[in-house]
Amino acid sequence: MGWDFETDPEYQEKLDWADRFVRQEVEPLDLVWPHQQFVPLDDARRKVVDPLKDEVRRQGLWATHLGPELGGQGYGQMKLALLNEILGRSQWAPVVFGCQAPDTGNAEIIAHYGTPEQKQRYLQPLLDGEMFSSYSMTEPHAGADPTLFKTRAVKDGDEWVINGWKFFSSNAKTASFLIVMAVTNPDVSPYKGMSMFLVPTDTPGVNIERNIGLAGERLNEGFHALIHYDDVRVPADALLGGEGQAFVIAQTRLGGGRIHHSMRTIGMAKKALDMMCERALSRETAGSILADKQFVQGYIADSYAQLMQFRLFVLYTAWEIDKYNDYKRVRKDIAAAKVLMPTVLHDIAWRAMQVHGALGTSNEMPFMSMVHAAAVLGIADGPTEVHKVTVARQVLRDYDGTDGMWPTEWIPGKLEAAKAKFADYLEHEVGNL
Repeated sequence: MGWDFETDPEYQEKLDWADRFVRQEVEPLDLVWPHQQFVPLDDARRKVVDPLKDEVRRQGLWATHLGPELGGQGYGQMKLALLNEILGRSQWAPVVFGCQAPDTGNAEIIAHYGTPEQKQRYLQPLLDGEMFSSYSMTEPHAGADPTLFKTRAVKDGDEWVINGWKFFSSNAKTASFLIVMAVTNPDVSPYKGMSMFLVPTDTPGVNIERNIGLAGERLNEGFHALIHYDDVRVPADALLGGEGQAFVIAQTRLGGGRIHHSMRTIGMAKKALDMMCERALSRETAGSILADKQFVQGYIADSYAQLMQFRLFVLYTAWEIDKYNDYKRVRKDIAAAKVLMPTVLHDIAWRAMQVHGALGTSNEMPFMSMVHAAAVLGIADGPTEVHKVTVARQVLRDYDGTDGMWPTEWIPGKLEAAKAKFADYLEHEVGNL
């Protein structure tokens, strides 16, 4: 019976090394160079970051989401999930380990669908950590409904001409290229009429109108671009995959990415729980330490249970992906993980913030950033409500309604059926009374 809750010793050693390495060498980057992980390296940062990347490569943990033929380890979603749990504590860690979003997902689809020329031009620099990319899909008017997209790509001789607007194209301002989703055939279903294109950011007509920031960031200094594609011309070989394949490609990209996000979220939530427990054992008020207060004990117990439930579910989903190698088959559980993710992080970070009192709400502690991250996770890659609909529809496929007046578990009806089943024995009992 194949049922285990242990990591094989050899990989556990790698995880233990990664845990120490991230705490000692990578987390300090978050303090010295905050929010600069997607900015191309200058000489000063390169002298620090490149040796860290080299050490990760020596440990065999660089770009583990890809196969050996692409410079990775091909470890699969389960091992990658366990590694991402550690990387989730640091903004810089995914970059240092060669698995930062959105570049991981973009590299994955180029690896799956790109031509040899596209892989050489775009994939290898991504794998080497020398290039950033952006996934330009969302549109301002469409929200979570890609069937409403209006950005068009029209064939003109040996070129495609792209026109339209894209919203929240993360990291576009520091990216070398964009993966753009556009309508190529408006006369068929959107699921068959959209295509993806590899577009260098310096292509004429790629106009970043604004760089939208998140709460607390200055206007037009964020990393989420509003882009106007104004008669952008790209060659025919800029098409990624086949014409009309955008939705198929998108599912390949987003399925695994949601599990990576989930495990990094678990790492962030565990960090909040660690800080909550440390505070509870350190701070004294009203005659005893916080750890003796039942309210605080309740916070800790609820947080631990919530975190462990979510962690086991995400690891199970990663195991399913590795076992079946079919994102569609695991779609329900991927969506469920996406639903749970923001709530788990919000709840644990909020409790930890409360235990820290006024200090917890300040910019000298990371809790408000975590709470804000939870809000972003509830929207990114489709809002929570959309994924709940997906989960419900997938669950309902395993059930049938009843044609009769009463539910199948209606007790009077089941009692009559049970009496009929055991009629001979019941008559015998009556006869012997």
